[in-house]
Amino acid sequence: MNTQTILVVGGTGELGRPVARQLLADGFEVRLLARDVERARTLLGPDVKYFAGDVDNPDAIEPALEGSTGVHVSLRGGSDPDELDHVEHRGTARVAELAARQGISRLTYLSGMLVAEDAEIPGDRAKFRAERAIQQSGVPHTIFRPTYFMETLPRHVQGKLAIVLGRQPHPLHMVAASDFARMVSRSFRTPEAANRRFFVHGPEAITIPDALRMYCSLVEPGKRVVSMPLGFMSVVDTLFMHGQLRSTLQLMRVMQRVDERGDPSEANEVLGAPKTMLRQWCEKQRAPRFEQHSLPH
Repeated sequence: MNTQTILVVGGTGELGRPVARQLLADGFEVRLLARDVERARTLLGPDVKYFAGDVDNPDAIEPALEGSTGVHVSLRGGSDPDELDHVEHRGTARVAELAARQGISRLTYLSGMLVAEDAEIPGDRAKFRAERAIQQSGVPHTIFRPTYFMETLPRHVQGKLAIVLGRQPHPLHMVAASDFARMVSRSFRTPEAANRRFFVHGPEAITIPDALRMYCSLVEPGKRVVSMPLGFMSVVDTLFMHGQLRSTLQLMRVMQRVDERGDPSEANEVLGAPKTMLRQWCEKQRAPRFEQHSLPH
C-alpha cells in the first residue's frame, strides 16, 4: 500500500498535536503548516515535514498541499467574532478551495457539537460557515463534531480551586483527544467516511462538576470544586480580565441550558467507538506527575 501524506493545519494546538502523532503512529507521512516552525518542531519532533506559513497565505498553503493526499484542519480563532470568522471560516475555506484545486482525496475538519447557522456562539457560527465552504469546494471531506474534550478539564483549575462556570447540570459523553485522533486517522483510509459529518461522543456520560471532582481527586488532590454564577463571572471578566473569558462564558451559558447534541452511532460504526473512560484518562495525566514528584531531591 502506498504511503499517504497528510498535511495538518493547526497541528501545534492542543487537539491538533494528538492527530499529528496518531497519523505518524499509523504510518502516514505527516506535514505541518505552522507560523513558528521551530516551536512546532520542538512539540512534534523530526519525523514531520514542516512548512512555514498560515491560512492567510495561499503561497504558503499551496506548496504544503502539493504532493499531499489528505489534509486535516484544526483551527482556533480566538474570542473576537471578526477574528473567529477570519480564521475559522475564511482560513478553512481557503484551505478547502486550494485542496480541491490540487485534487486532495480527503479533507477532515474539527468542528463542534453546537455548530449551527443560527448558533448563539460566534465561533460556532464561523465553524458552520467553514463546514459549508468545505462542502461547496467539492473536496471529499469528513467533518467531525465532537462533544466536550477531557483535555479541557485542567483549564478549570485556577490556584486552589477547580471552577465550574454556572451549574452545568447536563451529562456529557466526554471524549479523549487520543480517541478523536484515532478516528481522524482511520477516516483517511475509510472510503465510507467520505462526505460524512460525524458526531463524536465518549463511552460514558458525566456532568462537568462530577468530572472535575474525579479529575481533582486523581490528578489535583487538594483542589476544591466550586461553582461560580455566570453573571458574576461576566462582571469579573469585564472589569478585571479584559474579556478573556468572553467566548468561554458564552459556551457555558449555552451548555447550561441545552442537552448534549448529536447521535454518535454512525461515527462509532464507521470509525470505531471511543473507548477511553474518564478515570483512565485521569490516571494517564497523573502518571508523569507522580514520577516527577517521586524523584529524589
